[in-house]
Amino acid sequence: MLAGVKRVLFLCAHNSARSQMAEGFLRAIAGERLEIQSAGTRATRVHPLAIDAMREVGIDITHHESKSIDDVGEGWDVVVTVCDASCPVPPRSGLKLRWKVPDPSTAGGTKTERVQVFRGVRDSIEKRVRLLAATLLAPQAN
Repeated sequence: MLAGVKRVLFLCAHNSARSQMAEGFLRAIAGERLEIQSAGTRATRVHPLAIDAMREVGIDITHHESKSIDDVGEGWDVVVTVCDASCPVPPRSGLKLRWKVPDPSTAGGTKTERVQVFRGVRDSIEKRVRLLAATLLAPQAN
């Protein structure tokens, strides 16, 4: 594990899709080894299509709740913003990462087309989270 990292926070504007998916992936990978949360500028709801997209890959985020950045406090070891435009300002923390990820909730078109957008964003987030997890959870050399 990267020295001292115990708490990871994912941030986006509404805490409805991107940050929720990232939280779900890292929780599935890290289990109890890390404290993982997500938040947004303001709490809204977890987007139903984000829930569906994650269910397709075997991760249940139906129990997740949308939270505002004020709800999660400070002192995070790693803060990852996942916005493509305006992101919340990360709270005081250690490492800050910025992943520019398009907001799938703004996608137009038919439901089938919107689902495809959510899947694409999900898959992109999964790749990034897996790389982050490999770094955070790697054993430290002595």
